[in-house]
Amino acid sequence: MSPLAWIICSSLLMSAIALVGSVTLLLKKATLDRLILPLVSLAAGSLIGGAFFHMIPAGINEMGNTTLFYCWILAGFTVFMALEQLLHWHHCHRASADCKKPLTYLILIGDGLHNFIGGLAVAGTFLIDIRLGIMAWLAAAAHEIPQELGDFGVLIHGGWSKGKALLFNVLSALTFLLGGLVAYVISFNINIAFLIPFAAGNFLYIGASDLVPEVNKHGDLKTNAINLVVFIFGVGLMLAIKILLE
Repeated sequence: MSPLAWIICSSLLMSAIALVGSVTLLLKKATLDRLILPLVSLAAGSLIGGAFFHMIPAGINEMGNTTLFYCWILAGFTVFMALEQLLHWHHCHRASADCKKPLTYLILIGDGLHNFIGGLAVAGTFLIDIRLGIMAWLAAAAHEIPQELGDFGVLIHGGWSKGKALLFNVLSALTFLLGGLVAYVISFNINIAFLIPFAAGNFLYIGASDLVPEVNKHGDLKTNAINLVVFIFGVGLMLAIKILLE
């Protein structure tokens, strides 16, 4: 197959990983309710671990350990802070009773940006060497599975129906294909390395400012302990993938 065919096929397969959330559709409501907060904890650990162990090191490799690099991380953090404030304002001023928590929109936007960047990176490796592209895809897929499970849990926790959460998770995942096609068209003539620390800032904000407080609002010691263990597992999983890939 041509590099373009590899990019399209691998991108569609990556987008299909978002369907991993569909396993929760087979569960009873009581069972799903017990899993929601652990899934949110998993999302927090995966996002924060992914930012520290994957995106920030990759960004430093691309841009160098410079002040500008950290400015882009803070830019990503600040933009999502401003975006959340806007969504909260919109949420509080709408007359409709069908308002979703602003966090759910942030998750979709952050996941879409993350998948777009992943599409750019994986497509770039396919353009260099097909075998290298396959390895990059496997690495990205290993990173995506726990995050997609966690994201689906966050959407459900934010009030979305299971079917709608799954649909929008898949639509957000399709930005991976968009990123791959953009990379193929521009053939890396434009330096988009700044998107890596920018996305890392997004993930740090969502994980630390929204998800962690969400799972810390419970007085039950057992519940808090479970959430902490799952959070550590999410972080540890990202670290393990990092070590294994190296």
